Amino acid sequence: MPDVETFDAVVVGAGWAGLSVSQGLGQAGYGHVVLERDRICQIWRSQRWASFHMNTPNMATVLPGDHYEGPDPEGYMTRDEFVAMAEDYARRHRLPVREGVRVDDVRAVNGGYETRTPEGTFRSRHVVVASGNLNVPKRPAYSDRIPAGVTQIDGSDYRDAGSLREGAILVIGCGNSGGQIAEDIALSGRTVFLSTGRNGRAPRRYRGKDIIVWLTETGRMAMPRQVASGRGLVGATHTISLQSLSAMGITLLGRLSDVATDGTLCFDDTLAESAAFGDAMSQALRDEIDEFIARNGLDVPDAVPDPAETVAPRFPDPPILELDLAECGITTVIWSTGFRGDFSWLRVDGALDERGNPVVKDCASVPGIYFAGLDSLASLKAGTVLAAADETKRILSLIGAAG
Repeated sequence: MPDVETFDAVVVGAGWAGLSVSQGLGQAGYGHVVLERDRICQIWRSQRWASFHMNTPNMATVLPGDHYEGPDPEGYMTRDEFVAMAEDYARRHRLPVREGVRVDDVRAVNGGYETRTPEGTFRSRHVVVASGNLNVPKRPAYSDRIPAGVTQIDGSDYRDAGSLREGAILVIGCGNSGGQIAEDIALSGRTVFLSTGRNGRAPRRYRGKDIIVWLTETGRMAMPRQVASGRGLVGATHTISLQSLSAMGITLLGRLSDVATDGTLCFDDTLAESAAFGDAMSQALRDEIDEFIARNGLDVPDAVPDPAETVAPRFPDPPILELDLAECGITTVIWSTGFRGDFSWLRVDGALDERGNPVVKDCASVPGIYFAGLDSLASLKAGTVLAAADETKRILSLIGAAG
């Protein structure tokens, strides 16, 4: 390989976003290369548990230029099935992916950019950053005060209940990952505690269709996300609610607010409020779908009660506000408290803010720098495969306009 190669564009990252942009660039005739530090969809390989399923149904889990033609359009791909689909996509479209090439540095040079790697330097007029902003797990600062004898892992490191230490488990965070991980562990027969928050939730299916299908048809997926609600809890293949998790024996707690110097965990009295917020969000979604059905005269099944939403809760009474991990037999804490992106290698003035986050609007940053696949408040589908086609089209338009 020569020391320096020149392309129209360099794409950093070979997840679903990078592959989608690559397919678009290739169709448009742009010479480009996709640099992946490990393997295609490495985050999906290394940061998902064994029983993980996609939250989007099969019919919607497709990349630009493809259509789902399988027998289960409203089923859900497993982790391994999604990775296999992405690898097959790259092979069929002959995408120029180079695996095992770590990007160390991107800088502006002579009106373009140099992308430097241990394998050589790549010059281009355009750089598409598709490495994502959900690849570095976050923990609150007080996690350092968890007693030394307790094992701490991030949700991205969880694989299955059998790989955990003997003893009870505390999962902190009840978005998609936290709720699904807590359920997965409880189904194995282990004792589980779950610290909740104001995440809201959505039913998995309603009136004969997957909730993602309804949200797409009503236009909700294209609308901005609400700051206060964050990502609602959606079960992998069925509805999950705080009520259903408590009914299966998981001990629910409010939001973790602090860890005392003696290692005692302190929780806010917010469990009932979080459950009510989830109920209200789910009901609002169902009401919106009902209105859409009526307005368009759709012939769909009547609503039926969802067991996960009608089951009686088994919340601690009184609420648990302090927890001694040793007394409860808790040997492992799983932090499911969000992620951030690592863009420290992007050394381009104006592309990142003072906190190292992308400065971007509609995929565009400073001239010649573009971002794809970011999870953001721009829309409900941002950060999901559902955004792939639109983002690819937008980036191609920007590159074309740049001449």
